This record gives sequence, C-alpha cells and structure tokens, in this order.
Amino acid sequence: MKGAGKSLSVIGRRERVSFPEMNLYDVEAKIDTGAYTTTIHCHDVKVCEINSKRVLSFKLLDPEHTNYCNSEQIFENFKIKTFKNSFGDQEDRYVIKTLIVLGKRRVRSTVSLTSRANMRYPVLIGRKLLKHRFIVNVAEENILTK
Repeated sequence: MKGAGKSLSVIGRRERVSFPEMNLYDVEAKIDTGAYTTTIHCHDVKVCEINSKRVLSFKLLDPEHTNYCNSEQIFENFKIKTFKNSFGDQEDRYVIKTLIVLGKRRVRSTVSLTSRANMRYPVLIGRKLLKHRFIVNVAEENILTK
C-alpha cells in the first residue's frame, strides 16, 4: 500500500498553505475531499514565448486577497486538462506541478489554474494531495497553525 508506514497528519477543513516556488505564503485554503485536484486562483493566464521556449504566464490572486502577488509567474512545464466543475460543466484548465507546504509537510503536486474570483477561498486542496498524507477533521480549522 502506497504511503504505508507514514503517519497521517490531522488537518482542519481550512488550513494555511504556502507555494514557495511561486513566492506565495500563508494563504487560506479550503480542504475539499470532493475535489480531486488542488486549484489556485489566478488571472492573466497566457501562453507566450520566452527565449524561443513556449511558457505559461499568469498572476496569482487578486488585490483584495491578503497575500496578493502581482508578480508574473512563468512555468515551462504545463499541460491542459479538461475538468468538470460542481455543476457538471466542463472547462479546460492549465495544470502545473509545484511545491505546496501544509504545516511541516512539503508535497510536490499537480495544481490547476482557474478563476476563483467569486469563491471565498483562493485555494482549494483536493484529495490527490491529501491521499496517504492527511486526515481531515471537519470540526476544526487551522490545526497546523495552532
């Protein structure tokens, strides 16, 4: 069994997370066991060419977010995947792999990029990242920062 022998960390329904490779720290995230993939809010997403390489460029969060980061993010490795939202609608999204920090755990995981402008939390942590690492206590919040 994958992950056997490793201890599972208990986390709450909301936790503070960081994305060190994107210089984004201490962002409030919703832990969503109904979502498969982790998602982060971004805007100005575009594919462009830098030094003859095709890259993905985007900006994280919005000015009203506490940890707003207006600097442009550049990723050379990215994919496009089709996702179904909670209403059953399909949407093509760019997907990257990056380092995510939850408490003392550092996890390299897939992250989909989308507009979460109308959502309460700019980051949603899905079960692909949670599996074999965390147990969610829905009665608690921010267990890792207490």
